[in-house]
Amino acid sequence: MRIALHGRINREDSLFYLDQIIEQIQSNNSEIVFSPELFQSAKAHFKTKQFEVIDSKFDSSTIDYYFSLGGDGTLLETVSKVGSLQTPILGINLGKLGFLATINKKDIEPALNSFFAKEFSFDDRMLIHLDSNNSVFEGQNFALNEVAVLKRDTSSMIIVHCYIDGEFVNTYWADGLMVSTPTGSTGYSLSAGGPLVLPQSDSFIITPVSPHNLNVRPLIVSGSSIISFEIEGKGRSFLTSLDSRSYKVDNSVSLSVRKESFSARLIKLNGYNFFDTLRTKLNWGLDIRN
Repeated sequence: MRIALHGRINREDSLFYLDQIIEQIQSNNSEIVFSPELFQSAKAHFKTKQFEVIDSKFDSSTIDYYFSLGGDGTLLETVSKVGSLQTPILGINLGKLGFLATINKKDIEPALNSFFAKEFSFDDRMLIHLDSNNSVFEGQNFALNEVAVLKRDTSSMIIVHCYIDGEFVNTYWADGLMVSTPTGSTGYSLSAGGPLVLPQSDSFIITPVSPHNLNVRPLIVSGSSIISFEIEGKGRSFLTSLDSRSYKVDNSVSLSVRKESFSARLIKLNGYNFFDTLRTKLNWGLDIRN
């Protein structure tokens, strides 16, 4: 079995957990491959230890599993590295919240024991694809959480005309507009007032960012929809983002989003479920009076 590790080591205690993970993988007779980002951030720690590092000539189809070591941002990066290969990803939270990376530091040893005992299932998550008449994001035009069009820091609000399957929906005067997946409903969309949506729902959530027309609300639409935008603004450029990646575009660029043809395959260990995560990570339903 060949396992790729991706993340960045920027805290002293993370080295301890990285050593623990490496030891467990090797004790289960599996090969380890490092992402270049992880190797660069941790190579001083290993000194004489040698690990294979993914480069431009590496055949990523030979990787059986990816371990994402960090927070949710690291897991989103891992999804972009895997792409259409749909290599299963196990999220190990070495960061703070860890909503997608569900394995906490104290649970690494039993969690990896369960993994190597095959006590898990696959949790396929919908991805969202961005179509454009210009080349953007170097061909990696997909995201796990959301696609957003946003004003630039120094500009005033933008005006977004939104269409679903060619039919006009609404004009948003706002700092931006995002279309999120069910997975993304617990991220940026939630902070902008969007609803919680169960991960396996076949739907998109359209959520305005700081709308100036206060009567508009988030809208849930079918996952088979094609959502397109026409954008105006005093400035000639705006930002479009895929999860944590952003790209500056101008008003001449045509944008639309749809469901990606492949999905992100997350590993769900037995005993973990979405509602437990809501309660423990987001304090969902917590009565602060107690």
